[in-house]
Amino acid sequence: MSSSSSDEGNAPSTVDRLAGRLLEATVLERLGIALASIATAILIGLLAVALSGYSPLLFLNNLIVGSVGSERILARTLRFSTFFIVTGVAVAIAFRAGVFNIGVQGQFIVGGIFCTMSILWTAPLLPTGTVGGIGLMFVGTVAAAVGGGLYGALPGVLKAYADANEIITTIMLNFIAIGVVSWLVTNPFRAEGSTNVRTEPLPENVGLPPIVFGDSGFSIVGVLLTLALVAVVAIVMAQTRSGYDMVTSGYQASAAVYSGVDAKRTIVTTMTFSGAVAGLASALYVIMFQGSFIEPASIHTYGYDAIAVSLLAANNPVGVIPAGLLFGGLNSSGSYVQTYSDVPVQLIDGIVGIVIVFVAAPELFRMAAERAGLGGDDE
Repeated sequence: MSSSSSDEGNAPSTVDRLAGRLLEATVLERLGIALASIATAILIGLLAVALSGYSPLLFLNNLIVGSVGSERILARTLRFSTFFIVTGVAVAIAFRAGVFNIGVQGQFIVGGIFCTMSILWTAPLLPTGTVGGIGLMFVGTVAAAVGGGLYGALPGVLKAYADANEIITTIMLNFIAIGVVSWLVTNPFRAEGSTNVRTEPLPENVGLPPIVFGDSGFSIVGVLLTLALVAVVAIVMAQTRSGYDMVTSGYQASAAVYSGVDAKRTIVTTMTFSGAVAGLASALYVIMFQGSFIEPASIHTYGYDAIAVSLLAANNPVGVIPAGLLFGGLNSSGSYVQTYSDVPVQLIDGIVGIVIVFVAAPELFRMAAERAGLGGDDE
């Protein structure tokens, strides 16, 4: 009986100790955990490749070549990475404030259609040439932030004032965004005479200069803008009263109210801020890469993958940069392997999924332990 009681008492104690260790881990230790998780996931993936009858060494070589093997491939990797970084920051803003914004994909889509149509409708009012193009990009970027922010504010209002679960509302709003914008792009906003489901193309004077990588659908200016955005968000979240209020309202609502913070209004502000950043990601997508807005179902799932990117970065806006680069490399190399090898696409997707699970699981467990109050002192 004593042995059984001891076993029952040890189980929660072990979980509690593990949670405490993760909660107390330094930045370097958490980075080490992430790197170890990545290495383990890749080894398991290579084992799966070998068991499926393919060469793991050739597959590993294709992964490396497919992410940095040439200038054009590197441009593709960086293009993926910029979108993952900005959407990852959008998720991190909400998660860091204790609000689960699972609706970044929908906010990205809404921001994208706002950006595209505002540029197309404003173009006749501005002069052609560089100055007009800069003006149109400014209008489109502001419209994208407004569209994404408003769509993010909606679940924030529902959570703050109707106690609605933001996970459910943001997921449902993703589907609504996809459905409504699909109808708009297929019907009233569709390019006249186009066989593809897309809007009219943006004017020729709209686009980031093709510096370094030439005509590859990617501009180094996009990286600079992304890094500037990360810096701004990091400063706002860590160094301003508004950022402090966001984090406090999410994790310690009663303490926030006691200190004079309007917790409900701050939750709405957090979701609006998160949605606005998602909208900025779509502005970059439309202006730098796509040049129009396509059928939403055809858009890569940046908003969903951004959840894993943010978790890998411990919901730190600066940490999202290396996490976004990792995901950009995985997506770029996955496309390369699919094209230049006979490894089935299902196996490639499975290996990418293993990497995502392994790198995100420790941070997800850490977040759950923090919210559940595990890892405290037993004494």
